[in-house]
Amino acid sequence: MSVAVRVIPCLDVDAGRVVKGVNFRDLRDVGDPAELGRRYGDEGADELTFLDISASHEQRATTREVVTRTAETVFIPVTVGGGVSSVDDVDRLLRAGADKTGVNTAAVARPAVIDEIAGRFGNQVLVLSLDARRETGHPSGFGVTTHGGRRPAGLDALAWAREAVERGAGEILLNSMDADGTTAGFDLEMIAAVRSVVDVPLIASGGAGEPEHFVAAVAAGADAVLAASVFHFGTVTIAAVKEALRAAGYPVR
Repeated sequence: MSVAVRVIPCLDVDAGRVVKGVNFRDLRDVGDPAELGRRYGDEGADELTFLDISASHEQRATTREVVTRTAETVFIPVTVGGGVSSVDDVDRLLRAGADKTGVNTAAVARPAVIDEIAGRFGNQVLVLSLDARRETGHPSGFGVTTHGGRRPAGLDALAWAREAVERGAGEILLNSMDADGTTAGFDLEMIAAVRSVVDVPLIASGGAGEPEHFVAAVAAGADAVLAASVFHFGTVTIAAVKEALRAAGYPVR
């Protein structure tokens, strides 16, 4: 691997505040997204991911004011997801300060939206946010969920990842819904399985609890590693993750 591994804090935002729970439930208030974003930029984060976790569930657009305020405080790329369902949504978020946008629920409902967004803005701005969990009945053993993990989509995760990339997704944010918030480690089998069917950058998310977990995720095939609670609560620092990756022989910025 010659490209530096990216370390990405995730801001799960609900009603304008950063929150964190387990499997997107029992949410606790963590703080202001702009303040946290600034802190992570100062601490060496390579990118920042901003997910409005209730936007799709509540059928509303991502809160642009919060996005703008956050983007103004950081000098690293910002990806914004949650409630993105059209070319117009992406246009508004890019104008608000986002560098990339994530799509999930809307793309499952109407896959052509991936083609439309990539066709208008290029695949470099389009991240497929893939919330997957272990489910029987799928060839891969992994199924897709939508609406913040609340609903099974009836899709095989690997087949959907492959289709999304063919349609124009330039990156995949793979979140294990089983591991999310547990701090028990990433789902390495899921990471390796998705890596085997796509050639775009793959961001691993869900389950980080210690620096070695991030190293294992990269070894399984991730190009970038994302976490929320361990960074928010100071359990693990960005510097510690980068040091662990460096010690394992992976390039970091």
